[in-house]
Amino acid sequence: MQRFNMTRSGVAALLLACASSHAFAIENGPAPTFSSVQADGPFAVSTQTVRGSGFGGGTVYSPNTAGKYAVVAVCPGFTATQTSIALISRRLATHGFVVVTINTNTVYDYPASRANQLLAALRTVTALTTGPVAGKMDTSRQAVSGWSMGGGGAMLAAGMTPGLKAGVAFAPWSLTNNVGSSAVPMAYLAGTADTVAPASVHSSVFYNATPATTKKLIGVIQGADHYFPGTASQPASYTQVAWMKRFLDGDTRYSQFLNGDTRFATFRSTGPF
Repeated sequence: MQRFNMTRSGVAALLLACASSHAFAIENGPAPTFSSVQADGPFAVSTQTVRGSGFGGGTVYSPNTAGKYAVVAVCPGFTATQTSIALISRRLATHGFVVVTINTNTVYDYPASRANQLLAALRTVTALTTGPVAGKMDTSRQAVSGWSMGGGGAMLAAGMTPGLKAGVAFAPWSLTNNVGSSAVPMAYLAGTADTVAPASVHSSVFYNATPATTKKLIGVIQGADHYFPGTASQPASYTQVAWMKRFLDGDTRYSQFLNGDTRFATFRSTGPF
């Protein structure tokens, strides 16, 4: 392990959708730089509203450029709505992903319910045949992300859905984890000033529970409180972009942004990636 110092419903259907192999690497966009990965990407995006069974609806962000893009579902936290994760999710879409931010059935849903809702959103979005997203999804490449209890939901969804290609959990909160045998690459991002989901009680526990044989990363951001994913803040945003590029697209050009930067946070990982 390297250390870096930095300031059951529907699951089978998703597995089938994700099961087909895909040639790697997919290079959507020009060669990245540290500056470019921190800003909006090269893709202008359109939005459309989506409603479906099993979650509270959401917004789909999709690149305007023709092509096939991986699909990411993103879940907010306890008492929050999709607006709380809109900026960091839209930023991800501009780097060449189809991203759906969801509302939950109720704002009080716990992580296990949020996990199922993330999977329901993926099923719904990948079935769309109208709107700007139509024809632009590679359903063999799907991932989940989330903040707070939504981050806990992303972790739980990854733990029960081996067909997923990646997951990112921002300030994740959950009283349980199921990642002890998970092979889905997971990134956990937390803040040193978070009193809602302290890293020592949540993110570090989840990281340690994830097998050493699984690609995993934890970053504890100096000075960040529980609400850092409310904007496209750094290093959270560029780490999510790089993680999804590396494991959804297989694009190793982004590995350089996952292997340590001493300015922002304390990182541990099973890298280099």
